[in-house]
Amino acid sequence: MDATTQKIRAVELWREGYHHHTRAFALAGGQCDREAVDELKTAVSLYSQSIETFPTAEAFTFRGWAYQSFGRTDDAIEECKRAIEVDPEFGNPYNDIGAYLMAKGELDEAIEWLEKAKTAPKYEPRHFPFMNLGRLYAQKGMVLQAITEFEAALRLAQCEGSDAIASASISNQLRSLRSMLN
Repeated sequence: MDATTQKIRAVELWREGYHHHTRAFALAGGQCDREAVDELKTAVSLYSQSIETFPTAEAFTFRGWAYQSFGRTDDAIEECKRAIEVDPEFGNPYNDIGAYLMAKGELDEAIEWLEKAKTAPKYEPRHFPFMNLGRLYAQKGMVLQAITEFEAALRLAQCEGSDAIASASISNQLRSLRSMLN
């Protein structure tokens, strides 16, 4: 099998894994019940097969996301670092590392990763790292910095035009933060 064929097959496996991954969340409503866990395990298996066929940043990143769903935060971070080795321009693993470090309470360490996600050449949806930095700064009590990040997130979400729920959430965060200044 030549490299092009391998990559095509790897992407097919990744997409199938992603289908199972999103199905797990739909089934459980964000909670891990037995059927959702089985779907996540299937997703991990497919991501792993994709990586074995032809390593892509997407497969490593999404396998990390699945690991995080199982509470394997350190493994998730390592998967994202592997994704960055494969494609340093892909922004999602930078954002994900930042989010995982935030979940671990390592806020200062998360900033560097989220800043890298903001400037990554390939990243969709672009507003996510700004939202995460806004949340991080709000947790640290840095209200003005949080507002700056949420304002940028809102501009990007509105430009992307496809995420009305995110825009509403960001607007609510901004109202809440601005009320703290009055």
